[in-house]
Amino acid sequence: MSISKKEIAANLAQTMDINHNQALSITNEFFDIIKQSLANGEPVKLSGFGNFVLREKSARPGRNPKTGEKVMIAKRKVTTFKAGQKLKKATLQG
Repeated sequence: MSISKKEIAANLAQTMDINHNQALSITNEFFDIIKQSLANGEPVKLSGFGNFVLREKSARPGRNPKTGEKVMIAKRKVTTFKAGQKLKKATLQG
């Protein structure tokens, strides 16, 4: 099962005793800040949760799975997430 931004906002609204629209606005702003930081090439470190880092993958040879044709995969940037110790510990116990 996965959790959506709408569900995060609903939990936040209930926990913080604020209305759903306020909670949804806070949730959206939180994710927008993370996206903007990564777009600017800045890593995002959330203490007790983990780190989001932008890294570059170099160009490499690949293969079209449908046709088997060899193709060159262009270099690109990808976002990676590394869970922090507290998150790792919490997920191993759950």
